[in-house]
Amino acid sequence: MAAGTRFRTLSVAACLALAGTGQASEVCTEDAVIVFDGSGSMSEMGFNNLGEPRIFEARRAVRQVVPEIARMRRLGLVIYGPGAPETDSCDTVDTRFAPRWEADGLIISEIEALRPSGETPIADAVAQAAELLRYRERPGAIVLVTDGKETCGGAPCQLAAELAATGADLTVHVIGYKVRGDFFAWEGQPGDYADTESTARCLADATGGRYVGAESVDDLIAALRVTLGCNVYGALEPLPRARAE
Repeated sequence: MAAGTRFRTLSVAACLALAGTGQASEVCTEDAVIVFDGSGSMSEMGFNNLGEPRIFEARRAVRQVVPEIARMRRLGLVIYGPGAPETDSCDTVDTRFAPRWEADGLIISEIEALRPSGETPIADAVAQAAELLRYRERPGAIVLVTDGKETCGGAPCQLAAELAATGADLTVHVIGYKVRGDFFAWEGQPGDYADTESTARCLADATGGRYVGAESVDDLIAALRVTLGCNVYGALEPLPRARAE
């Protein structure tokens, strides 16, 4: 990696500060696709400091943030995880719809109806979102909301390098929501999760995006506003992309 290349991980405090810096009247010129984790782990609770299923909290965050963003930019949605019982548990990436105006109602209803199950094909889901954005021809943004790591044999970091090398100007942001490592703890047992990151972080690093860790509904709301709300992009200097040595 070239010397001087910088990556950015935003703290929750930074998200909250940046989320209030933009003007709500601004309109985005780039489409965005939300890649949403619907895998079985989104329904876990009762251990590893998970008081209620992640999906419950994610729905609340989406209901609050997406209507704000949908007024400013066209949004699309890709979901991975759930599939019919006879379906390969890794062959479950579902492109719900391409970017469109006023997509908030559709996004909210899709995520409200989601019943988490299946594995985590992160690389395939992000690749499909990139194709949906026609990333080789025009700029676009992907916001991946995930609670963990690739479990279907995909290679997110290899994909990240390909997207950076062949895309017109594609940025991938990654929100790691209540990411847990291999340590297992029942409720009430100590556990340190503050430094646990999704292995999909390299998607953000390679494309000039941001990785944001979130541990609460408020954290997730702030992270969604910063990564989806184009009005805050100008609040920070552009991020250089990773370059191979």
